[in-house]
Amino acid sequence: MREGDDLPVVRSLAELTDLVDGNRRLYVRWSRGPETDLCKVSSTDDLTGVPMPGLSANPLDVERWWEGHPLKLWVARRLYDYAHLPHEKGPGIRPWVLQGHETGRGPDNEPLVAEVHPMCWIDPAVIDEARAEVDKQHNDWGPLDRTGRSRPS
Repeated sequence: MREGDDLPVVRSLAELTDLVDGNRRLYVRWSRGPETDLCKVSSTDDLTGVPMPGLSANPLDVERWWEGHPLKLWVARRLYDYAHLPHEKGPGIRPWVLQGHETGRGPDNEPLVAEVHPMCWIDPAVIDEARAEVDKQHNDWGPLDRTGRSRPS
């Protein structure tokens, strides 16, 4: 297993899209990184403190209903929807890609992933590209923002 700081860094949305196109069972995790996460092996429900059977993460695999639509837009949306987490969870929270197996679902219906293989960090510039890609769309998606603030028009 590679240490977190030794992971390659994906520096563009195109590069991340290529990674998703060539692999399956990929997830994005927003945390302090694999070195920290793999020591504990599972996430904990923030509300109750109950340990869960895996790390909470967001899937990058394309759903069948999306087939025929731009993969780049799919990947952008998967990043965009959770880009608020570094601000909510505090300093040191960064996105990274892992490969693994789903073991269940967390309280927000997010996949819980075990047998984690760290793949790469995601550079902050990729998140900016994802926001720009989403902003080009004519429909208002809005991020999964639990603070109650609405997205600026």
